[in-house]
Amino acid sequence: MVVKYVVSPHSRRGTYPNITSALRAFSALQAVSRRRRSAVVEIAAGRYEEGLVARGDVRLVAAEGPGSVEVHLARGTVLETYGSVQVEGLVLAGRDVEQDAVACAQGSLVLDRVEVRTPGGVGTHARPNTQVSLRDSTFLHGRTLFTASTGTIERCRFTDAADNAIAAIEGAQLSLRGSRVEGSRIHGVRVCDARAEVADCELTGTGHAALMADTRARLVVADCAITAVHGEGIMFIEQSRGSVDRTRVTDARHGLGAGSGADPVVRDCVFTACRDTGIIVETDARGRYEDCRVVDARNVGVLSARGGAPEVVRCQISGGNVGIAVTEGSRGRFGDVRIEDLPNSALRVMEGSKGTFEHVRVDRCTLGLDTNGDGGTTADLTDVAFSEVETAVTALGQSRVTLRGVTAERVAVGFFAGEEAQAHLHDCTATTVRVGGAVVAGKGRVFAKNLTVRGSEGNGLSVAESGYLNVAESEFTDCATVGALFADESSGRLVDCAVNGTEGVAVIHNGRVELVGLRTSLEVVDKTVRTVDQKSTVIHVDGVYVAGSVVNSQLAWNNDRVTQNQSNEDGRTT
Repeated sequence: MVVKYVVSPHSRRGTYPNITSALRAFSALQAVSRRRRSAVVEIAAGRYEEGLVARGDVRLVAAEGPGSVEVHLARGTVLETYGSVQVEGLVLAGRDVEQDAVACAQGSLVLDRVEVRTPGGVGTHARPNTQVSLRDSTFLHGRTLFTASTGTIERCRFTDAADNAIAAIEGAQLSLRGSRVEGSRIHGVRVCDARAEVADCELTGTGHAALMADTRARLVVADCAITAVHGEGIMFIEQSRGSVDRTRVTDARHGLGAGSGADPVVRDCVFTACRDTGIIVETDARGRYEDCRVVDARNVGVLSARGGAPEVVRCQISGGNVGIAVTEGSRGRFGDVRIEDLPNSALRVMEGSKGTFEHVRVDRCTLGLDTNGDGGTTADLTDVAFSEVETAVTALGQSRVTLRGVTAERVAVGFFAGEEAQAHLHDCTATTVRVGGAVVAGKGRVFAKNLTVRGSEGNGLSVAESGYLNVAESEFTDCATVGALFADESSGRLVDCAVNGTEGVAVIHNGRVELVGLRTSLEVVDKTVRTVDQKSTVIHVDGVYVAGSVVNSQLAWNNDRVTQNQSNEDGRTT
């Protein structure tokens, strides 16, 4: 049976002068009644300075529509509920930041077309073992908190929270749909040791991560838009799990971050104009990232750092600075990725990290892959295509790269190893090359099998300083200058290789190269370099006295006529 109470501040007959008196009347009726009763309290328009305690099955209704009734309280809780309470159309305003403005202490609470105003602190609190539903309501400045409780939020607006706009903690379960969160000083939604589903929501202008999952939380996000946040769009930390689907993040520091053991699944998302990275995975976090796009990330599109280990598949990265970077002892697996239009490296592996790349396409970047670090720095590439880059692969430091089925097209240099780095090439191709197909310098080492270089404006292979090159079963065609050039103190082997074309030289070497089964119609030049001792002197006094050694010199005396014979590089005398 429903009992109706009418509240009017004008003290009309049959009405109650304030809301508290009506609630007390209903409580008294419940105490003496043998039947279960419910109450509807219709409240006339006006401002009510009182704190409310609602018990039992009660509806509080603004008789003249949403916003017509304002309940204010300077100190203490504005509304505390026990039982099954529904509030429709009221404005609840508290001023005490030390107390919950609205608290569900027991049972369930529904706020429908309600506005909750607080200067800070907790605006609405679902205390342990309660159920709170928020519908079509507005929450200003204060935090909406679910503690070990169950919450449902639909079509609500949270504005300028002094802390987190919404928090689910200590095992709470929350569903947030169709809502907008704006201007929170810390997080838009924080899920800590709790579970939350966030769908069809807009989040903007938060001071830290718009969505934060920490302390083994589970956060599920779908179809959301996140814009203009100072921190991360979405962040998973401290072994949190969950998923993110069909969500767009624009103008965040990091589009999505995972740290300290987190392991999310991210699918079909777009991260645009991030001020640092599109996706960052660090401090032993993992995660799988599928069918995502990163556009114009100012620093790195996808970054694995400090022990991160992401798996990235079917993703696209365009614009910005660096495409994918694996650094600071991290790992990463990347497959079916497309990277284009970067002024820096498409792929980067540094500082003891390991990157594995399969079925990757790189277009119009300054560098394709660059590696640098100690011997634990490794990059494995399989079926990777580089086009219109300066250098397809650059290995430095003591790093090691292994390439299988890698192609470089319209590049300055195909494959480069310098310092003490090593490159292992299997079934690789470089075509339309301006400088060289494979270049070795410093103490770099390159081992190649079935390497093809076609259409080089310079060299097919080039080795300088103390570099080492070992190439087998390979082919170099139409290299304008030389098929293989060995200079300085470099060394190596060419085994069962072919140099084809109508111009240039097949091989120019320094006598430190083993040629086994070389097939070519072009010239092979043995250009052994001998250095003249700079301290040697020649003194002519009615004859010759030589102090020190003189090599490749012509000396003459007591002659009116001198004939000089000089051998060309091919050994012919002129």
